[in-house]
Amino acid sequence: MKIKPVVAAFLVLAPLTACGGNATAGDDGSTVTVTVGYQSKTINTVTAGTLLRSLGYFEKQLNALHDGHTYKVDWQDYATGAPITAQMTAGKIDIGSMGDFPLLINAARGKQLNRPTRLVAATGYNLRGGLNTIVTAPGSKLSTLEDLKGRKVSTSVGSAADGTLVRALRDAGLDANEDIEKLNQQPAVGASALSAGSTDALSQFVAWPGLLAYQGKAKALYDGAQLNLPTFHGVTAREDFAKRRPAVLEAFLKAQARATDYLNDHPVEASEKVAEATGLPAEVVYLYNGAHGIATFDPALKPALIAALKKDVPILKAAKLTGDVDVDAFVDDRYVRKALGASYAKRLAATPAPARSEVWPKDAEETKTFKTPAELLAHVAGHKDDIRAAYVPDATTGTQWFADKAVWVADGGRLLPFVAPATAKAYVTAHPGARVITYAAALEQAS
Repeated sequence: MKIKPVVAAFLVLAPLTACGGNATAGDDGSTVTVTVGYQSKTINTVTAGTLLRSLGYFEKQLNALHDGHTYKVDWQDYATGAPITAQMTAGKIDIGSMGDFPLLINAARGKQLNRPTRLVAATGYNLRGGLNTIVTAPGSKLSTLEDLKGRKVSTSVGSAADGTLVRALRDAGLDANEDIEKLNQQPAVGASALSAGSTDALSQFVAWPGLLAYQGKAKALYDGAQLNLPTFHGVTAREDFAKRRPAVLEAFLKAQARATDYLNDHPVEASEKVAEATGLPAEVVYLYNGAHGIATFDPALKPALIAALKKDVPILKAAKLTGDVDVDAFVDDRYVRKALGASYAKRLAATPAPARSEVWPKDAEETKTFKTPAELLAHVAGHKDDIRAAYVPDATTGTQWFADKAVWVADGGRLLPFVAPATAKAYVTAHPGARVITYAAALEQAS
C-alpha cells in the first residue's frame, strides 16, 4: 500500500538517534524519541494528529516533564490506519490514531504478533454513524442502495466506511460480497475512479465524501447515520511503550485534551489550521469539525463507543480480516483517566449538542446559527455574495451537510433538508403533500 512521505518534527535540532520511545545518550542526558503515527486528512483524528502537531501542545507537555530527558517527537503521516498498525507491531510507532475498524485490526495484529496495543482514548465520533457516507457521481441516476446491485463500488476494505457499506447493503437486502463488485482502493484512488467513471459509487470515511460533494464531484447516496450505530476514531498505544513511558503517554493525552478544548472553543480557527496543514478546504473541515459539525470531539472512552466496537467485530470476522477480538482487554482507559483527572467523569457523561443550521460569512471569524433551516435559507437568499458556506442538519438523522448540496423537501410552510435522496423520499412518502424541490426553489420559498 502506497503511503504518504514521512515528515519529522523535533523539539530540538539533533540527529534522529532513537525511535519507539527508546533512549540514547545525549550531551545533556538521555534523549527519547516518541514516534506518533497519524492521518492528516482523516480529520476526525486531528486532536491526536494534525491539529495537535500544529499547536505544539505535545512538545510543550514533554518539555514540562523535567525528568532528565531531552524529548523529540517524530510525526509520521499516513493515508490510512493500516500502515500505522504495521509500524506499531514492528515496534516503530509508539502512539497512533485511526478509525474504529482499523483499531480492531490493530488489536488483532498486535496480539497475533505478540506486540499488544491498547485503545487509550477517543478523538472524534458520531453516535449515529454519520462519519461515513456513500456517494455517487453528480450525474448518476442511482438514488437508492438497491440501485447498486451489480454495480462497482469503491471502498477501503477493513475501514469503517467498508463496514458502513456492508451494513447498509445488508439492511437493503443485498450482500456486499455477492451483489456488488467491491473495489478495494485507497480513498484518493477511489475518488479518482468515481470521477473517471470506473466505479459507480464510493463508500468512504471523513473527509472524502464531504470534499467530493463540496467540489461538485459527487452527491450523497447514503448517510451513514441511517444505521444509527456509533462510529468513532481513537488513539492506540503499544502496551510495552505505555508501561515503559507512562509519563510520556500521559503527556500526550493531556496535550490531546488541550487540543480538543481548543477545537471546541475555537472551531473556525481550528478548521483553518487543519486546512492549512492538509490542503483541504476549510469549509470541508468545518463540515465535520465545526461547532455543529458531524463529529463530536472528546477523548473520553464512552460506553456507547465501546459497545459499538464490539458490534464491529463480527463484520471483520466475516471478511476474514480478524478472528475474535477481546475488546474489553484492548480498551485501557487508565492513562486517559489519570491524564484528565477530575474532568474525566464530566467528559464521559457529556452528550453532543443537537446540530444547528449555520452560516459561515466571508471574511468572518465567527459563524451565525439559525433556529430552522428555513431561517438559514432566508438569510442566504438575502446575502448570496457574502456566504462562504452554509450548513444544515438532515431532518431525519441530524447529519450536517452543505445547504446547497442537500436534498430539500417542502412540507407546507416547512423547508426540510436531507443528506440523501432516499431519506427525502421516505419523508415525502410518509407525509402527504410534501414534495422534493430544488435548492433554488427552497431559497425562493424562504425569501
